[in-house]
Amino acid sequence: MIFDDRHCTLGEGPLWHPVREQLFWFDIMGKRLLSREGDTPLVWEFDEHVSAAGWVDRDTLLIASDRRLLTLDLKGDTCTTVCPLEADNPATRSNDGRADPWGGFWIGTMGLNAQPGAGAIYRYHKGELRTLVSPISIPNAICFTPDAGHAHFADTPTGTIWRVALDKDGWFAGEPEPWVDLTDWDGRPDGAVIDAEGVFWNAQFGAGRVAAYDARGQFVRSVTLTGSQTTCPAFGGPDLSTLFCTSAQEGLDAAQINTNADHGRTFAIEDVATGRPEPQIRL
Repeated sequence: MIFDDRHCTLGEGPLWHPVREQLFWFDIMGKRLLSREGDTPLVWEFDEHVSAAGWVDRDTLLIASDRRLLTLDLKGDTCTTVCPLEADNPATRSNDGRADPWGGFWIGTMGLNAQPGAGAIYRYHKGELRTLVSPISIPNAICFTPDAGHAHFADTPTGTIWRVALDKDGWFAGEPEPWVDLTDWDGRPDGAVIDAEGVFWNAQFGAGRVAAYDARGQFVRSVTLTGSQTTCPAFGGPDLSTLFCTSAQEGLDAAQINTNADHGRTFAIEDVATGRPEPQIRL
């Protein structure tokens, strides 16, 4: 099912706002935030690449751009800088990110041309931005287990999804360990979310699917979409049983795009599993 038929060059970062009951997502290369209110499409334009968000309150989002973390007032359409994010490095931009169970926000960066090792993963928590992982090439799949005991992330070009234990304050309690190996699979691990049962749902770029893995990292099942470049899933809807997924046209030639109009659109699949509300960010 197509949730929104607008095409994104690089759709990313879907966020179901649990208070507004509204989906937000990004077109990174288009430098815009998208949403809907019923049948009405909404858009916020930026002069910088924006890629991921969390909710602060009903009318405020925390957004990651290519040079800062900022808040967006959805009522007044005004932005306020929270802190710089690789502001002195014009060769990088933000990518995948997600709020953590402690009210912090994890965000990955990468090279504008996906240069190997150009990126990092950071955590913003209680006014401090701290590096968690560096170097990394294309950070994705940032998400957290229901018991808040572990975090996951991927480095997309390597085909590896990692798992790391967290302490009581949400910091690393050990070294990240490989958890799922997709090096022999056609798709590459992109964004991910974990449902209420602890099942890990991973969009696999190039494979046109969102694949589910149990807590041991074993494949369970997959949902196939009509856009091949699936980028990131999110659970939403009134009972959190709708799986939304963004996609991209990036990496496809004109013939492929003309053959399939669904590349780059945003999808919604009903009754896949039950998700969890995204944590509230505490600035």
